Amino acid sequence: MEGRGRAVSTPASRPVTRRSKSYGRSYVEAPSYFWQTPGHLTVLKIPTSRGAAKSQIITNKVDPEHIALLVKNEWKLSYVTPLHGFRHTQLKSYSKHLSAFIVAEKQQGVAVEVGLEAGFKVTFTAVLGLAETDQDAETVFIQIQSRPVFAAAADAQKVVWRGWLTCVNGDPEYLRALPPDFVSLPLFCTSGPESLTALVKSWFERAFDCNFGALTLNSSTLNWLAALWTGCHPTCDIRYLKLAWSIPAQPPLDVSYTVNPHDAWQLWNTIHSEESSDDRIDIKEVQSFMNGLETHFFRHFKIYLSAGMLVKVSTALGSAQVDGKIKIGSSDYITTLLTLLTECALLKMLT
Repeated sequence: MEGRGRAVSTPASRPVTRRSKSYGRSYVEAPSYFWQTPGHLTVLKIPTSRGAAKSQIITNKVDPEHIALLVKNEWKLSYVTPLHGFRHTQLKSYSKHLSAFIVAEKQQGVAVEVGLEAGFKVTFTAVLGLAETDQDAETVFIQIQSRPVFAAAADAQKVVWRGWLTCVNGDPEYLRALPPDFVSLPLFCTSGPESLTALVKSWFERAFDCNFGALTLNSSTLNWLAALWTGCHPTCDIRYLKLAWSIPAQPPLDVSYTVNPHDAWQLWNTIHSEESSDDRIDIKEVQSFMNGLETHFFRHFKIYLSAGMLVKVSTALGSAQVDGKIKIGSSDYITTLLTLLTECALLKMLT
């Protein structure tokens, strides 16, 4: 997969700092306070309202081949602190460094769970067009391919790992407060063996003085997605609304709740009318929507879903789980999902 022949610039013109490298490793003498500027500490607030999800033909501004790589796969989420010295213009160099790093680590005995490989090919690609503001850095997609040792020379290399870093509608105050020479791509999505994910993270941490952490999604985030996706039903058939709860009982009780999409939308429309002039959704409306679904369930089964924890929500537009796994089902509403997940990553990073 090759990037398009367009120049990609990092947000704001930032000076390049030279750093010593070995297979992409870098070394610094002092820790980097990547969220601070002199006399200022950025504090992010959890929004109490959001814009309603709006459909857009994303392929009008993003290469359809790039979008196809993001849709339908299941991704495991992480957050990552700002990258020091990262340059979109150096992606070919990063591809070589990461490939060499993986080979070197494997030669030192690090297990890589993809079988016997003759070598690895790493490709970094800029996914142009997902950024929504001038402060957002362009998304970067990473793909790792390998060819088994006993494969024929003519056999194509097999994709064994994929991942991407993105920032969509990142908090503008936070992004403007970043020190020079830092790039924020706080949301990291991966698909592939955990051993390769660990190696990729290790290389990034050494090369760009950053840190990764697991990004889980709380019930509040899942509630928002249930409401935002249900609100899309009149313009895009969501086909179903599936919800899953974990109830603290003895033994533990897992509850799956599938709602007819039209019934779900009718409930939502009584709370947030389609004819409303305000396209913003308030957290109280989301809570009322979820309370309505839980009340309906109680009438039939006498189980208080509010006593448990919402752990998964899914529609034809996508799915999300409390353990930080997501699937993008449709590209039309990808911006809504990535905006919410970018916010989650930034909040998690700063707590």
